[in-house]
Amino acid sequence: MGILVECPACKIRSGLKRKLCKCGHNVQKTGSKNYWIEYYINGKRTRERIGRSKQAAENRLREVQTAKAEARHINKNKDDSITLGQLRDWYLDLSEIKQKRSYPDISHCVSLVVKQIGENTTASQLELKHIEDFRKHRLRVNSKRGRPAKPATINRNVANFRAMLHRAVDYGEMENNPIGRIKQLEENNIRERVLSQDEFKKLLSNCYGDIKGFVLIAYYLPMRQEEIINLTWEEIDFKHGFIRLGVNRTKNKTVRSIPMHPKIIDYFQSLPRPLKGGFVFSKRRFNRRAYDKAVEVSCLGDFTFHDLRHCAINNLRLAGNDHFAIKKISGHKTDSAFQRYNLVTEEEMKGMKWLEEKGGNSRMMDTYMDTTA
Repeated sequence: MGILVECPACKIRSGLKRKLCKCGHNVQKTGSKNYWIEYYINGKRTRERIGRSKQAAENRLREVQTAKAEARHINKNKDDSITLGQLRDWYLDLSEIKQKRSYPDISHCVSLVVKQIGENTTASQLELKHIEDFRKHRLRVNSKRGRPAKPATINRNVANFRAMLHRAVDYGEMENNPIGRIKQLEENNIRERVLSQDEFKKLLSNCYGDIKGFVLIAYYLPMRQEEIINLTWEEIDFKHGFIRLGVNRTKNKTVRSIPMHPKIIDYFQSLPRPLKGGFVFSKRRFNRRAYDKAVEVSCLGDFTFHDLRHCAINNLRLAGNDHFAIKKISGHKTDSAFQRYNLVTEEEMKGMKWLEEKGGNSRMMDTYMDTTA
């Protein structure tokens, strides 16, 4: 009875004290090894795969030893019986998960990983290589948008899947998280694209219906897509010139007041307004195909709807507004996130001001120029 270590290279299992595997791999210095426990029941050898946690293996072995000493039935390892499909259904039914505004995204991410690995795969069979295979698949195969997923998207998929495993351990649905820590893919998702006035006018002229309104608002006001789509007449304060979003309407769950650009006020006043209020946009959906078509016709290249939020924040900065005021309007909590939306262009840098040197330094420069001429 004891703990075994599985060599990540050849999968041979040996005792903890053994440094080198038969294949020559140094098992003790490897961080990605799996632990097993071995014991006997009625003379029959039994092995259980625990995962990458040595402590979990020690705890399980102690549990088995105690049960044998007390002549009790040895409970089966939960990780051997519960499947990823069962874990997914259990996790997505938790009240703390269902009440989150991001529940649809969480459900999509978790389901995506589970489907790729296999719904009938048990928790004890789960290995780090399953996650690596999932990431390779997502980086290689085109999604519904016609292109492979980006590293940032894949990192979110995996992060939500790991959160499910951690929560399962907390609730006692699993013995331990078998995949442990995962190094994220390197992300390069900083957008460096803002529209000039002429480009924006061109884009707006190629938009029709609600898309035109969405684009207009997103360009002048630093609002997120969902905030615009679900905008109600009750949230628009024409008297003071503000859009006022409640706690349940913002990503950070904080009240936000957004001053309206004169063109936005004119746009809202031009729309038919129901007597009983309600939503500004009755359809409340974003037609991505219509937007992508407008971008294509306008020859703007890779320009997403979210890039309009970059434009709004950048234009507020160029207009000379206070950094903290813009941050309050945009709803950014941290400076690091806010700074990603402020893009200093070469056109701005052309207007760089230089410190004028005093007369002594100026004469030194004249002397230097004479000697080098």
